[in-house]
Amino acid sequence: MANVHNWHLGRDAEYPYDARFPERQFAFVFNINRCIACQSCTMACKSTWTFSKGQEHMWWANVETKPYGGYPQSWDMKILQKLEESNPGGQIWSRGNGGQARNPYGRFEGETIFEAAKHTFDPESARVLGYLPTDEEWNSPNIWEDNPLGKRGKRDQLDKEGTELPTHKTWFFYLARICNHCSYPACLAACPRKAIYKRPEDGIVLIDQKECRGYRKCVEACPYKKSMYRGNTRVSEKCVACYPRVAGTDPESGGQPMETRCMAACIGQIRMQGLVKLDRDGSWATDRQHPLYYLVHVAKVALPLYPQLGTQPNGYYIPPSWVPRPYLRQMFGPGVDQALDNYAVPDRELLGVLQLFRRSNLIIYRYEIEEGPMIYEGMRSGKPYKLYNDTVIAFGREGQEIFRTTIEEPVYVRPREHANSI
Repeated sequence: MANVHNWHLGRDAEYPYDARFPERQFAFVFNINRCIACQSCTMACKSTWTFSKGQEHMWWANVETKPYGGYPQSWDMKILQKLEESNPGGQIWSRGNGGQARNPYGRFEGETIFEAAKHTFDPESARVLGYLPTDEEWNSPNIWEDNPLGKRGKRDQLDKEGTELPTHKTWFFYLARICNHCSYPACLAACPRKAIYKRPEDGIVLIDQKECRGYRKCVEACPYKKSMYRGNTRVSEKCVACYPRVAGTDPESGGQPMETRCMAACIGQIRMQGLVKLDRDGSWATDRQHPLYYLVHVAKVALPLYPQLGTQPNGYYIPPSWVPRPYLRQMFGPGVDQALDNYAVPDRELLGVLQLFRRSNLIIYRYEIEEGPMIYEGMRSGKPYKLYNDTVIAFGREGQEIFRTTIEEPVYVRPREHANSI
């Protein structure tokens, strides 16, 4: 095992291979507060990549209802239980946030799925703590959809109290997921054929179909269960992050880096994808005007999914504001409280960056904000609040302007002769 720096954990951690990083890493932010589970992302991916024979169970992009839903079923609860059994009571974070780029969430004192494997398995047979889902667990990708958590001990009953923020006593939320294209992928670590690799251009994780022999070690190892086995070809497949679009080689892209199919199809405008600069140790290099860098490291409203697993995922989530905090801390780590507080009363810049979501299919590399007039003054979450109609400008790879948008949505009034037309 090599020692690599994992900035999600705030410490060095063990990984089977030495660290290697691209100059820019594929990453994304999902704002769960906006997700309506329309499944447009799911079907966009399905109709593009997994519509063939043998791929019926493959949902590289999916939206599941928490706390009960999951695909495969209970994927996250099972791996968390295995970590707890491996290190009872030890899966904890040090108190407080680190506040630095190399340890923004404090220090994780527990074991990752790589560290736990040393004493859980024979080192010659497994490098990653994981489990192989049964065939039945791959059924019903929409299981428990829209099922809420109600009053404790009262089955099938909603809690009549607690219907206001900051948390609801009866609640559920939608968790949109794709492959996180981790910096330390468990699928790559587990593959005995070395058939899995990260693209040096953008860190997207791919499976070499010619080298894969279908051992399903990647399926067993991936804690997010985004590597899937195809029975009729006897090889594993996974989300490819629509890399022709990201590379700008898709005919539709016009040579410019473009967002993936699931991003472009998002009706709820919950998604933003980008390519972030990395330092030599895998931490994000300072890039103040990059929207993803701003959301993760400046505004600190976007958090990694299950950072304690140790893979350093490159998918980040703005947590849902109505869900009990202990559940969210388990899912997104100790940065939850600060993220929700900052999101509840967004400052002027954060409100502007939030307008960038889904305004274009092209990848945004930089943004600027032109200040506008104040259009509202009042109270928000018990605090004084002022709203300004600023203009937010997005720029592409070559520094060209992609679009500009304002905080206040424009109102268009149809002329009388077209009042009833579509």
